[in-house]
Amino acid sequence: MYVASYAKINLFLEVLAKRPDGFHEVNTVFSSIDLCDFIRFALTKKPLVKLWANIVELSSTGNLIYRIAEFMMREFKPSQGVEIHLDKHIPIAAGLGGGSSNAAVTIMCLSKLWGISLTETEINEIAASFGSDINYFLTGGTANGRGRGESVTSWSNINLDKILLVNPNLHISAKEAYSLVKVPSEPRKWEQGSTISNCFNRLEDGIKSSYPVIETIIKRFRSYNPPVAMMSGSGSTCFAIFDSLEDLVECKAGFDRDGYWTKQVRTIGKEEYQSVFKTQIDHR
Repeated sequence: MYVASYAKINLFLEVLAKRPDGFHEVNTVFSSIDLCDFIRFALTKKPLVKLWANIVELSSTGNLIYRIAEFMMREFKPSQGVEIHLDKHIPIAAGLGGGSSNAAVTIMCLSKLWGISLTETEINEIAASFGSDINYFLTGGTANGRGRGESVTSWSNINLDKILLVNPNLHISAKEAYSLVKVPSEPRKWEQGSTISNCFNRLEDGIKSSYPVIETIIKRFRSYNPPVAMMSGSGSTCFAIFDSLEDLVECKAGFDRDGYWTKQVRTIGKEEYQSVFKTQIDHR
């Protein structure tokens, strides 16, 4: 199986409280975008897991892909092993969910390749045990995340086709981002049907205080007067939603000249997102 592993942006992220387990209670709105990694899964005769990636440090036993594959092999004891090739294009530790997306794709594809019959509940339990955002990537599209992000409700698609991502080539861990957040006494709200005027990220202010480049990027976005300019997830990727394609192209060119990573993207709906899991197995 050779499948796309799509990234996401957070259109909204409010932090509600600190939980007893050390995580934070959140209310977030995820949206899939058409930026993706590609992952190839090939069955092998020997019951072993092997992982290669186009970025050397990702070819390790610490990668979520490898950890989940090893867990599923121990738990379900398939008769064959698997070789996994990751072609990484989503920036790492950048608020776009690349690792969580890879993890969800691994669960779904290995279940199919190894012929493991899992209920929806079992699949979600495996996902939640490895990370907070992985459950969202089992369904994709536009969705509301609650709890620590693992309680996911699909919403109607929000279709946006002029989004610019900018990353300052900076890695920020979710742990650091949440350590800097101030929990509000009156949290903001986003309900299904809200418009993009409600876009907001509670983590943004804390990150700006430690990484001024984030504020610099957002200010440059705002010089083009886009309806939305903000940070995604725990950062460091920022995005702007433009009305004008010409403004987007001009803005992107400026960031490109200054050495930032940039990408023009669009949102993708649940149906398009889930089509990757319907890939037929190549038995050659």
